Amino acid sequence: MSRPIFEVIALTPQDAQAAESGGADRLELVTDMAADGLTPSVRDFAGIRAAVELPLRVMLRLRDGFAPGDLDGLCTRADALRAEGADEFVFGFLDADGGVDLAATAAVAEAVAGCRWTFHRALDHSADRAAVRAAVGGLPGLDTFLTSGAAGGVDAGRDVLLAELARAGGPGYGQRILIGGGLRAEHVPGLRAAGFDAFHVGGAVRPDGWRSPVDAGRVAEWRSLIDG
Repeated sequence: MSRPIFEVIALTPQDAQAAESGGADRLELVTDMAADGLTPSVRDFAGIRAAVELPLRVMLRLRDGFAPGDLDGLCTRADALRAEGADEFVFGFLDADGGVDLAATAAVAEAVAGCRWTFHRALDHSADRAAVRAAVGGLPGLDTFLTSGAAGGVDAGRDVLLAELARAGGPGYGQRILIGGGLRAEHVPGLRAAGFDAFHVGGAVRPDGWRSPVDAGRVAEWRSLIDG
C-alpha cells in the first residue's frame, strides 16, 4: 500500500521549506488567508518553487467567496504561473444559488489543460454536492476533491465523507478525496481506519495559527500520525 498523501498550505518559502523538512508530500500555495486563500503572485510562486522540490498546487482564486470574479484575469494569471513552471492547480466556482459554475470552472480547466488540479472546498458550500461532482467529474485534469464533507468542517461532515468514499470509482467519484477543513489530529486515526488516504492542513502546523510560520516539528508529528 502506498503512503498516504499529506498536503500542507504554504504562504512563503520559509513555510515550504519547513513543510518539506517535516515530511509533507505536496504544498498548496496561497496568499491572504484572511480571504481564505487567494492566488499568489508569480514572484511568490517562483520563490517557493526555487526553495523546495515538492509538488506545488497553486490556488486560482482572485477574491473571497466562490464566484469566479474576473475570469479573464484569472486565466491570464494561470498562464503567467504556467510560464513560470506551475503545473498543478486548485480551483472551483459556484453560482449565486450555490450550484456549480460549470462554465467558469471549465474555462479555467481549459486554461490549465495538461495540468492536474483539485476542486477545492467550494464543494462543501454548494447546494448539492452530488450535482457538483456529476457536473465537474469529467473535466480534464481533475484528480482530487478537497473537502471536509460539510461547510462546518470534519466534525459535521464525517458521515458525508464516509458515504462518498463508499461510492469511489462511480461517476463523479473517481477522484481522490483530500480531507481538509476543520481537520484535527484526533480525527486522523478513525479516518485512516475507514480507508481515507489523503489529508490537508494549514493552521494546524503553525504554533500560533496563521500569525506564525509552518513549524517543521508539527509537520513531522502529523506525518507520523497519518502514516500510523
